[in-house]
Amino acid sequence: MKLRIKSKLSLGFAFLFGAIVLTGSVGLLAINRLSNESQNILKANYESVVYAENMMIDLDKMEERDTGIFQDFEKNLEAQEANITEPGEQQATSSVRNLFENYRQNNASTTPISKIRGSLYQIEDLNMAAIVRKSNGTQHTADKAKLYLSILATICFLISFSFLLNFPGYIANPIKELTEGIKQIANKNYSQRINIKKGDEFGELVEAFNSMANQLNIYENSNLAKIIFEKKRIETIINGMKDPVIGLDENKSILFANVSAINVLGINESELVGKYAPDIAVKNDLLRTLIKEEAGDIPLKIYANAKESYFSRENLKIEVENKPIGSVILLRNITQFKELDLAKTNFIATISHELKTPIASIKMSLKLLEDNRIGNLNTEQVKLIYNIKEDTQRLLSITTELLDLAQLETGNIQLQQQLVEPHLIIDYAYNALKVQAEQKKLDIEIEYDPNLPKLNCDLEKTAWVVVNFLSNAIRYSPENNKVFIGVSKKDKEIIFSVKDFGVGIDTRYKEKVFERFYKIPNAGRNASSTGLGLAISKEFIIAQGGKIWVDSELGRGSTFYFSLPVAKI
Repeated sequence: MKLRIKSKLSLGFAFLFGAIVLTGSVGLLAINRLSNESQNILKANYESVVYAENMMIDLDKMEERDTGIFQDFEKNLEAQEANITEPGEQQATSSVRNLFENYRQNNASTTPISKIRGSLYQIEDLNMAAIVRKSNGTQHTADKAKLYLSILATICFLISFSFLLNFPGYIANPIKELTEGIKQIANKNYSQRINIKKGDEFGELVEAFNSMANQLNIYENSNLAKIIFEKKRIETIINGMKDPVIGLDENKSILFANVSAINVLGINESELVGKYAPDIAVKNDLLRTLIKEEAGDIPLKIYANAKESYFSRENLKIEVENKPIGSVILLRNITQFKELDLAKTNFIATISHELKTPIASIKMSLKLLEDNRIGNLNTEQVKLIYNIKEDTQRLLSITTELLDLAQLETGNIQLQQQLVEPHLIIDYAYNALKVQAEQKKLDIEIEYDPNLPKLNCDLEKTAWVVVNFLSNAIRYSPENNKVFIGVSKKDKEIIFSVKDFGVGIDTRYKEKVFERFYKIPNAGRNASSTGLGLAISKEFIIAQGGKIWVDSELGRGSTFYFSLPVAKI
């Protein structure tokens, strides 16, 4: 029969309780027996001795024939007669009675006191002997009780001590083994087993644990095979990609790099995978660029495939439950698109350059036609020449912007940086567009501090940006209105701004106005630009280490800003 832990605990504690009860019961019985024997001695023998002693004292006083003495003697004698317990005590007591009666009836001559005293001595001797005998018996009983109690207490102590030593281990050892087993399972050691053969709850728990560990081991092995297969498949797919791919964990250690990435970086796989990326980046400029947090929009020029190639970088953050676990750096080969873009840029530059010569000839011819020395023109001819002149000027403006854009894209733009007073840039733009503003009856108000520090910039190109801002403000402002030009200093930057009160820009389009060829939808009939002015302005400012932005609200006008760093003198 298999006992449960509860039953074993109950039996153990029942045994301890029984040992305590047994020891107590034996002790109580021994004490009760000793108490009874002591009471018997006190009642049966000691009292008889006391009675005899009292009667002896009374005998010493009987010669006076005191009636009170006779009464006291009679009282003690009656008590003695009622307390006869020992053999021979009855005869001695009867002798005292007879002698006392004879003496009391004035027969002192025939009954001397010495005879009565002799009988009393006999009573005392009998009871004293009984007291000694019973005391020895009581002592023997006490010794036996001590022996039995000692034996019983020793047995109970040994059993209880063994119980206290072994029972906690009986409970704690299986729990300790189970705890250790659970820790091993938590560390993914699914081969862990517990060998405890018991028929109680611990045994059932061990069987359940071993069964769970076995199932986990089977599951782990099957999953491990799948994971290894999937890992190999993913590695094959990644290595088959023509674009370089590099995987990093959350601590920036390199988890994997495909063949294309290894070739581009020029590092052996054994020296790359599993290493801390910043340590490798110390000796590899390309990797140092790739692991920077800021991706940037500028393509990377990398020597790959035996030629200079262009790659765009994308840094993908990997998260699980909003917790970052790593990142993937993906390089896309855009060499083909870059070559096409360069061909397009060269084509635009060539066409624009070739167009400037005939456009200049047209303008010269128009100027000659306007000269009265060649001949007078009628009203219709003057109107036609004016329209041709406007279209030619617009075509020339577009051609110039395309040429500037081509220079920017090819990197051929040259900055003529010099120390410049900020007010010179404003004056240049104001003088260039003053007449145009007057034609629309617009007031241009300028706000700037004459004590502003100098800038180290290209005067012509920076002024061109302000001209572009001001030209747009004039174009989109209603007549009889105002345009503000402002210059201020903030920290170590000079901020230029042009504010108008035109139609404004919808929030959806504010981030796109600086893109090439972008035109705001439904901007009105005056929106006849090429969409290149703001894009070129952005390139001019960024090339000089500045920033450009716009603040606008639909229906309440726009304010265009750009900032340049103060010159270090």
